[in-house]
This record gives sequence, structure tokens and C-alpha cells, in this order.
Amino acid sequence: MNQNYGTGMDVAVADLGVDARATFITKTYSHLLGAVVGFTLIEVLLFSSGLAYPMASAMLGVSWLFILGGFVIVSWLASSMAHRAESTAVQYLALIGFVIAEAIIFVPLLALADAVAPGAIQSAAVVTAVGFGILTGVVLITRKDFSFLKGILMWGFVAALVAIVAAVMFNLDLGAYFSMAMIALASGAILYKTSNVVHHYPQDRYVAASLELFASVALLFWYVLRLFLSRR
Repeated sequence: MNQNYGTGMDVAVADLGVDARATFITKTYSHLLGAVVGFTLIEVLLFSSGLAYPMASAMLGVSWLFILGGFVIVSWLASSMAHRAESTAVQYLALIGFVIAEAIIFVPLLALADAVAPGAIQSAAVVTAVGFGILTGVVLITRKDFSFLKGILMWGFVAALVAIVAAVMFNLDLGAYFSMAMIALASGAILYKTSNVVHHYPQDRYVAASLELFASVALLFWYVLRLFLSRR
């Protein structure tokens, strides 16, 4: 069943011709690549300018679990925004704003990794890229519709937020097992969102589609990196 995105061009990509589908997918993944490059450049600028460490120190002045909760909430807001943004200009604004927000939220985690686990950032990036490539290949090769994952993912993210709130309230440590559970959840989100892009997105929503995918990639990278850090 196609989702209602409320645009004038509400014909799902799956109902278009081969050339139109290929154009949509190319635009979506080129914008995803642009978002990843933009995120990387912002981080390089923050760390090379020396701004990253004061930012990290200020952000780590609060509970680390608040940062985890903020990350999950921002990812959820990005997904919601991707569904509701109708014009291309608003979609670009949402994508750019989300990339900047993610870059800021990532600063304390990257600063910690840089200080205590040299090489972990690069290793986590490689694992994330390989995992994303495999999951994307599963969707594109099998052409399976993973819409059935929507309910599972929704309750999974609710459970994650409850766990984070409980950890803050009772001063609990969310360790490696929580990171592994979140990696599984992020992987499911990539399957679901890639399938959604291929089967249900209207042809004029390629920017919003790239935002959805970037949110899932960022979530996967976050918890892969946290898992690397938990082993140090």
C-alpha cells in the first residue's frame, strides 16, 4: 500500500517507468552522498578549528544519556519532517538543518573516540558503509517490500527512549548490549526506509528520501562507534 505524502506528484516510484525510477534513485543517493560529505566537512572544520573540544566539554557537562536521547529524538524528527515537507525548497532546508544538527550532536562522541580510541572512527565508518551497502543491496536485489517493519521499528525506538529515560533516572549504564540492540534497530530502519524509497516515495521527494536514509546511516554509525568504544 502506497503512503500518502500529500504532494502534487503523488505517483509512487514503483509505478513509474524504468528510466524515471533510475533517475529518482540516482538523485536520492547523490543527495545522500552530499549529506555524508557535508557532515564530514563540518566535523573536519570543527575539529581543525579547535571548536570541537570546548563544545564536547560543554555538552558532556550534562548526562551522556541526555545526548543519546537527543540523538534518537532528532533522528525521529528528521523522519517526521521528511514525510511532511512538500516543496523541494523545504526538503532542502530540512536536509541541511538535519546534517548540521547531527554534526553538532556527534561532536562529543567523536571527541571521546579521538582521545581514547585512535582509529575507531575510521573503523566504525568502514563498518557502517559496508553494512549500509549490504542492506541496500538486499532491498534492491530482492525488491522485497519491508513495510511490515514499520510497527516493529516504532516500538523499538519507543523502547529505546524508555531505556534511556530509565537509565537517566536510576543512573544505569547502557553498555555494549544496548549498542548492539540499537545497531540491529538501525539496520532494520535502513531496510524499511530503503524499501520505502524504492516502493512508495513520490518522484519529487528525492531530497526527503535522502534525509530519511541519512538519518538511518547516522544512527547506525553512532552505535557502531559506541560499540567500538565500549570495548576499550
